[in-house]
Amino acid sequence: MSDKDFPVTNGIRDIKKLGIEFIPYQYKYEEKGGTAQTSTELNVDEHNVIKTLVMEDDTKREFIVLMHGDREVSTKELAREIGVKTIAPASADKAFKATGYQFGGTSPFGTKKKMQVYSEISILGLDKIYINGGKRGFIIEINPQDLYKAFDLITVNVAISKAGK
Repeated sequence: MSDKDFPVTNGIRDIKKLGIEFIPYQYKYEEKGGTAQTSTELNVDEHNVIKTLVMEDDTKREFIVLMHGDREVSTKELAREIGVKTIAPASADKAFKATGYQFGGTSPFGTKKKMQVYSEISILGLDKIYINGGKRGFIIEINPQDLYKAFDLITVNVAISKAGK
């Protein structure tokens, strides 16, 4: 796929600058389709589809959490692990201002604001991951070890099963 075949977002510019190899995939984005839709469209395990979540702590500091598509973040455990009182998802408006990306198209790469990135530790044990490239309906496949090239990555162990699964 040439650069003309997929969006060249700030995230793509960032990973190209870092020399990270990637395979781009585009699909029809569905509102509220989430990682389940992505895994179906790409015919991959939802566990390997990684969510980029913008969170904030009790001081209103934003940061990114990378989590398996088929898991949720235990905010209580994450708060304990990183030494803050509380953690909550950032509002869509605050997340957009920090990242420059719309909800459903948030990439950890090429964000407007430099933020700490936390990754569920088990993500790094996967052979490959599928993560947003910076636009709705645009996913890139990368080696999870390349996350270390892009970020001062801090690993956490805060995954819990999705409610109802």
